[in-house]
Amino acid sequence: MSQTATASETVAGEASRPNPPVFWYALAALIAGALLVYLPTLSFLVRNWIDDEDMGHGFFVPLVAGYLIWVKRDKILQQEYTPNYWGLPVVLLGAIQMLVAHLGVELFLARVAFLVTLVGIVLFYGGTRLLRTLAFPLGLLIFMIPIPAIIYNQITFPLQLFASQVAEVTLGFLGIPVLREGNILELPSQRLSVVEACSGIRSLLALSFLSLTYAAVFDDKRWMRPVLLIMTVPIAILSNAFRVTLTGLFSEVNPEFAKGLFHTMEGSVIYLMSLAMLFLTHRLINRAWSRYAHRPA
Repeated sequence: MSQTATASETVAGEASRPNPPVFWYALAALIAGALLVYLPTLSFLVRNWIDDEDMGHGFFVPLVAGYLIWVKRDKILQQEYTPNYWGLPVVLLGAIQMLVAHLGVELFLARVAFLVTLVGIVLFYGGTRLLRTLAFPLGLLIFMIPIPAIIYNQITFPLQLFASQVAEVTLGFLGIPVLREGNILELPSQRLSVVEACSGIRSLLALSFLSLTYAAVFDDKRWMRPVLLIMTVPIAILSNAFRVTLTGLFSEVNPEFAKGLFHTMEGSVIYLMSLAMLFLTHRLINRAWSRYAHRPA
C-alpha cells in the first residue's frame, strides 16, 4: 500500500515539475528574435508615441505588462509547460499579415502582426497553459498601438459634438450667451473650437489602460476588469465635457485662459479628477458587491 502511494506521489511530482531554466532562456531568445525582425515597425511605433500626444501612455504599456508578469513570476515558474504546434500557424499568420501590411503601407496591421507573432511564439513553445497565464499582460499590449485613422475619426467627431452640446447647455444655464455651430462655440469674448485634441479620446485611451491595470493590481476579482473598463467611457466623456465648459467660463474672465499653459494645466487637473472618479467607482462597486455577497440566504 505504501509502495503504491509512493509511486503515485512520484508520478504526480514528475507531472507538476517546473520547466528547467533553459526553457525560459530559449523562450526569451525566440521573443528577442521576433523583436529583431519587427524592429523597424517597433522603432516607428516608439516615434509615434513621442510625436502623438494621444499616445503618451504608450511608453508605460510594455513596462506595466512586464511588471504584471514579474509579479506572477513564482506562479509562472512553478508550472510545467509543453509545446503546442498550433502556435506555428499563428506565427505564420503574423508573418503573412506583416507582409500584407508592408505591401499596403498599413501601419496598424503591421503593428498588430507583432502581437500575433508574440502570441504564436508563446503558444508554440509553452502551450495553452502558458498562453492563458500570460493572456492579460499580452492583451494589454494592444493599448500601445494607435487606433486606425478611419476608426479614430469616427470616434472623435461625435465626442467633439457631445462636449460642445454639454458646454452650450451648461454655459447658457449659467447665464453666459453662447451660440453653437457644430463643434464651434461663439462666446461674447471669443470663438472656441472643440478640436480633436479636446474630444476626450486622449483621456479615454489612457484611462482605459489605467482602469485595467488598476483592477489587475488592486482587485482579485477578474470581472472587475471589464466592469471598470466600461465605466471609463462615461467618466472620460463627462470629464471632457466639463473641461470644455470650464474653458468657456475661464475664457469669459480672460481669453488667454483658453489656451497656452493654463489650458494644459486645466487638462491635467481634469484628468486627475477622472482618476479620482475611477477610484471612487471601484470603491462603490466593491461596497455594493460586498453587501450582495454577504446578504442572508
